[in-house]
Amino acid sequence: MTIMKLPFFSTETLVIGLDIGSHSIKACELKKTDRGFAVLKLGSMILPEGAVDDGTLHDSEAVGKAITTLLTNLKIKRKKIAISISGYSVIVKKIRLAAMEKQQLEQYILAEAEQYIPFDIEDVYLDFIDLQTNAEGSDQTDIMLVAAKKEIVDEYLTMLGNIGLQPVVVDVDGFALENSYESSHSDHNNVALIDIGASKMNINIIANGLSVIAKDVPMGSRQLTEQIANTFDIPTEEAESLKLGQIPVAEKQEQIADIVTSNCAQWVLEIKKAIDLYHSNKNNPPLDTLIISGGGSKVTGLADFIARETDVPVEIFNPFAGMAADSKQIDPDYLKYIGPEMAIATGLAIRTTTL
Repeated sequence: MTIMKLPFFSTETLVIGLDIGSHSIKACELKKTDRGFAVLKLGSMILPEGAVDDGTLHDSEAVGKAITTLLTNLKIKRKKIAISISGYSVIVKKIRLAAMEKQQLEQYILAEAEQYIPFDIEDVYLDFIDLQTNAEGSDQTDIMLVAAKKEIVDEYLTMLGNIGLQPVVVDVDGFALENSYESSHSDHNNVALIDIGASKMNINIIANGLSVIAKDVPMGSRQLTEQIANTFDIPTEEAESLKLGQIPVAEKQEQIADIVTSNCAQWVLEIKKAIDLYHSNKNNPPLDTLIISGGGSKVTGLADFIARETDVPVEIFNPFAGMAADSKQIDPDYLKYIGPEMAIATGLAIRTTTL
């Protein structure tokens, strides 16, 4: 068993954010400036079908080749990168313990983590964050405990090392999303961050600046695309464009609307479950906003649908909204369009490392 620390370094050298999803890879390179962050390079590349599924590498050679091609096309030369993981191999759990010093807490986690983690404790990397929620007069505090299967993490590290990259940060998707949001919002609103990818949905609810619920849901927008493609017997690419409203739906409008509503209703059900769990703690304040991101967030009408069903305002997240960018190097329209699906990669690119 190993305590796997997520490194927070004091220097201001940023890493390359690399979001390896089941549908595509997203890469982001930022620069720290006096006024915040500036976007230097970004882009994405679609992966072969089945190369990554539920956070697991099934074809590391194909994924490594895609990463190399993407970084080469973007002319990114830096080798230190940050990645994040999600899926069945990752457990994020909030537990309540007696408040104690950091070293004592680490020793306790090492000794007692098995009762909280449904994996063989020798087969996982562990990390934890003391949320320091112990109020005056209370000796209890909340701990966010994270466990990731060594086998899965090591496969990523080996694949990246084989293509000459140096992974210096291994994060969790939901926390990378939180990092991205907090970098662009100085206030501590009470929000639910919801990233809808091709095969999974990350939900991270933040109250008073702290993550209080973090979970992965194994459903995403790929199922919606496949259903549209099968219904009309059309190529996946055309189905994707119909899903996003990029081409006219014509006589298909009613059927597509039914497909979208059916699938999105399942997403909303999972979102409402997380919100209900959040509200089950009477001390939690009402949610101000639901912030949606990921490729699935761009489904036509989704934001309005979620807002109606949850009775909470919904915003589509653009992590680059407050960042500088050279319009001669990166088209502003492209930056705005791709923003929602770059949320996790951006949160990773904000992380720092030593020289």
